[in-house]
Amino acid sequence: MENRVENINTNSKLPEDRSETGSVEIVNSDLGELSHELTYHKYLLNNDHIRSFLRKLSVPEYLALRIIKDTEQEGDITGRTYLKDIAEKMHRTIRQTSAMVKALQERGFLTWSHDGDGSEGTYVTITKAGREMLAQEESAIKNYYGRVIENFGKDNLLQLLQLMKQLEESVSEEFIKTGVAEIESGSDDE
Repeated sequence: MENRVENINTNSKLPEDRSETGSVEIVNSDLGELSHELTYHKYLLNNDHIRSFLRKLSVPEYLALRIIKDTEQEGDITGRTYLKDIAEKMHRTIRQTSAMVKALQERGFLTWSHDGDGSEGTYVTITKAGREMLAQEESAIKNYYGRVIENFGKDNLLQLLQLMKQLEESVSEEFIKTGVAEIESGSDDE
């Protein structure tokens, strides 16, 4: 497969110019290509072959169980993970998270309960069957990504993950700004 990033015009100068104030401005002619490459590589990462290594869980189900397990290990004596926290960490709506949690509950991987009359929050706890399933899936993922990390290099991966986190923060900030700007200007498509 051709490395598409090599086709971006980087020459001796990055696709940016310094303004009079010293801030970096991306040259408009490269902006389209950079935007395309970002979209393309995000697509490739999202269509990772990891799905074929997960045997009985979807990627979101695996991540949800892992979040629940991590919450328990962070010292929550009750072992409770609130639905809103799962939704927030996975960047999903409560409705999407609720449907996924219900499916996991029906398969016996967690219990779902609520505080008080339910208005104070609903939470889940992982069951023994859920722990066992998560351990099986983690083993398959660790096996796969272990080889990937060995080939790519641990330091490279750590650097990439840090850069991806910074990129996600920038994307989120821009999304919030754009969403707020559209609401304020009255361009509501509902």
